[in-house]
Amino acid sequence: MFKPRLSLALLLGLVFLAACGQQQARDDTGTEASTEIYEELEGKFAIATANPHATKAGADVLARGGTAVDAAIAVQAVLSLVEPQSSGLGGGAFMLHYDPASGRTIAYDGRETAPLSATPDMFLNADGSPMNFYDAITGGRSVGVPGVVAMLTLAHEQHGTMPLAELLAPARELAENGFEISPRLNGLIVRMSEAGRLGQMTGSQDYFFDEAGEPLPVGHVLKNPAYAQMLRTLSEQGPGAFYGGEIAQEIATTVDSIAGPGTLTVEDFFNYSPVERQPVCAPYRTKTICSMGPPSSGGVTVLQILSLLEQTQFDQYAAESPEGWHLLMEASRLAYADRNLYLADPAFMSIGDHGAGDIVDALLSPGYVADRASLIQVDRSAVEVAPGDPFEDEAHLGLDASPEPPSTSHFSIRDGQGRVVSMTTSVEAPFGSHIMAAGIILNNQLTDFSFMPEQNGQPVANAPLAGKRPRSSMSPVIIFNEDGSFYAALGSPGGPAIIGYVAKTVVGMLDWDMSMQEAIDLPNIVIPRGGVMVEEDRLDAERLAALAAFGLEPRETALTSGVYGVMVTADGELVGGADKRREGNFVIGDVMAGDATQ
Repeated sequence: MFKPRLSLALLLGLVFLAACGQQQARDDTGTEASTEIYEELEGKFAIATANPHATKAGADVLARGGTAVDAAIAVQAVLSLVEPQSSGLGGGAFMLHYDPASGRTIAYDGRETAPLSATPDMFLNADGSPMNFYDAITGGRSVGVPGVVAMLTLAHEQHGTMPLAELLAPARELAENGFEISPRLNGLIVRMSEAGRLGQMTGSQDYFFDEAGEPLPVGHVLKNPAYAQMLRTLSEQGPGAFYGGEIAQEIATTVDSIAGPGTLTVEDFFNYSPVERQPVCAPYRTKTICSMGPPSSGGVTVLQILSLLEQTQFDQYAAESPEGWHLLMEASRLAYADRNLYLADPAFMSIGDHGAGDIVDALLSPGYVADRASLIQVDRSAVEVAPGDPFEDEAHLGLDASPEPPSTSHFSIRDGQGRVVSMTTSVEAPFGSHIMAAGIILNNQLTDFSFMPEQNGQPVANAPLAGKRPRSSMSPVIIFNEDGSFYAALGSPGGPAIIGYVAKTVVGMLDWDMSMQEAIDLPNIVIPRGGVMVEEDRLDAERLAALAAFGLEPRETALTSGVYGVMVTADGELVGGADKRREGNFVIGDVMAGDATQ
């Protein structure tokens, strides 16, 4: 059990150490974030995050000799303040950590858990139909026990060196002094007040809106004294304050007091435990790709897509060719079909006598992948795609039915000693449950469970249950060279489309010989729910027609990925990439060189 009285070394963070550098990253406002390039790796660090404030906080920690996990704590603390729509201390995360000294990669599971009161029918109406999505998320029933603080505590105890109070200081000072609301944050406040219920919920109503009820404008200096006080409490009292003390009590009381109450209790907080897991890894071309296994579906699905592509003629097609995109979509359809049937919290995954480890191994086994790949046709799309049967025995499971809206954040870090963090962090929907307590947005991760606990009389693997972790699509990745050395780290937000964004970036780098930035900049063409979704205004009519000719009509829509990564080139240079669809940036710097962002 996670014990709240653990030492001061705790908290927030998440970082993915990887090399970064090279080109200029552009945020949503059109400004350019300068990036320095260094000739040698020794003593160099790299960091890429979704917000310049967070990048600066992490870079300053790294410049002073902090570890990747130290920097991750500083980054997550700042993101919780300046990007509350995407992640924060009220949510959960998955983190990969690579240590070149030991050669070991650890997968840290900070996913939220359902309270003890959760039941399989918690998202069903009285007549047995699934609840309306916004009715489900905007209330206490959607809030799971936040896991990111506990996860970062565990990682910091193993890999951190700097005091917690020092790592939380940048976020605390920013909360006290205020930060300017960016165009992206303002746009999401407006959108979620029009399409959702952000302006009606406890805490959020007073924080994001003026006295007339209007969304705060771009440039407004937003202060968060409640968050500053919470960080001060964590610095002084340790994680016990979050998982058994005053913070836990405030969150539980808030959740239980609003319309559509949940039954989250202090006992649920006290019982929460982060989990140290083995990453899931598989070869691709000359590299080895490692990612997060269940309860995230992301790693297994990304690896299955790549393994399927190796069984096709994908490597014969140039970047952005219709045939190449078609094969990527067909591989994705097959992998997503398996994901929707088999993957869930590993403690609750089973098919007959087969547990989670058997299922993951079977889905990635060469023989099964080859059988699935034989269904892919170069010249046309399959009319229907069904899950496979890796055990050649009827699965007796129902298909998942969870909404999975696109949100989340990712950052990557490589510290001066070559340790790497790749972390994806989330509160689930934009602004999570829309509820604020202790200065933070509370997650709505329980709506990542299937609203229907069974389909056609068969149990759904990802059905809600007390103490269970909802399935995720988060796909933090670390890639290794043939000799085992670090090559790259990356990840993305985007709900179920995360898997497609990450797979696209990987094949751009490894199959199409692109830089990380070039691969990130490729158009997003994904297939998270069956149909082909194409990033709007990125393909002309001729290319859209070429995709449609394979048999699936592409639909243009906003696909705002947020890939942030770092890598080491074949020439030994640290470079990186920042997704221009969001407002983040990346920095390369020298340890002990002072403030790397100046």
